[in-house]
Amino acid sequence: MNPSATPFLSVVIPNHDGAATIGACLEAVLASEYADFEVVVVDDGSRDDSAAIIRRYPCRKIFLARQAGASAARNAGAAAARGEYIFFIDADCIVEPETLAAAARAARESGPEWIVGGTYTPRPYDPGFFSLFQSVFIHHFETKRLAEPDYVASHAMVIAAAVFRRSGGFPAEFLPIIEDVEFSHRLRRLGYKMRMDPAILVRHIFNYDLRRSLLNGWRKSRYWTIYSLLNRDLLSDSGTASHELKINIVAFALTVGLLAAPALLAALFPAAAGALLPALLLPVLAVQGANLLVQRKLLAAFGRAGGPGFALAAGAYYALLYPLPVGLGALSGLLHHLRGRHGR
Repeated sequence: MNPSATPFLSVVIPNHDGAATIGACLEAVLASEYADFEVVVVDDGSRDDSAAIIRRYPCRKIFLARQAGASAARNAGAAAARGEYIFFIDADCIVEPETLAAAARAARESGPEWIVGGTYTPRPYDPGFFSLFQSVFIHHFETKRLAEPDYVASHAMVIAAAVFRRSGGFPAEFLPIIEDVEFSHRLRRLGYKMRMDPAILVRHIFNYDLRRSLLNGWRKSRYWTIYSLLNRDLLSDSGTASHELKINIVAFALTVGLLAAPALLAALFPAAAGALLPALLLPVLAVQGANLLVQRKLLAAFGRAGGPGFALAAGAYYALLYPLPVGLGALSGLLHHLRGRHGR
């Protein structure tokens, strides 16, 4: 780490109740192969042992008296940053030894008119099926459009400090997540360009089990739907809110509808139900076969990360269970939007 007053890169890390991860995060950053950087940690009113852990490390520290949200914490860190460029990561992200060097190289090559994004490593920091599923899912879709991403995520964002300050920063009064999507869209309207650099990688700590995975799918989908309806881009191909995921939700809904049809047929036409039931299997197979074709690149990414067995299990989870919370989250977001629009 460069102790000078003007490092090239300022690594800004917001933290709220991150005692379980912030120590590992800071150790990885401070062990980076790159040297011309500073670290600015903003503790967002944590109630756990975060503050005591942060004080152990040689970094610049900002302690907010009460929780103000990740956007406000990032904005406070950026305001205090002395670097020419800011590299935003999260307190549950572990940089690779070469990550900061890749971020600095991308900044120098692109210039201040570009915002450069990184993403998660395919394999997460923590073991487990659901964490691996999520890390592969995010890595795959955030690197699908390297030249023209719809957004750059705040878990690995490189931006010129002067540009960040002129832009007004992350929205303080906004949804509790996807503030980086709104920020990216605002930057694009201001004339800035974006690209993804697959060499800028952070290893995320998920600690997901089934419940957390399903809850994450519901929560992300709910708030993404609320924002997308306001932004009028609900059907766009936007990172993890990809066309593939949306097609997967439609395929799941059609499959559920087709599988529910036998019960309805049996109730309405008891005599004909036995003859009609086998015919319903063909549409189900057609729907899921078409969906499999659409999702083939994601399934290949699952295979590269965890082998054929994991690819099979992750594909089944993605197609047959994960769409349920994502679909319900989208419905919840739609209802929230309609209530707001009609003043109820």
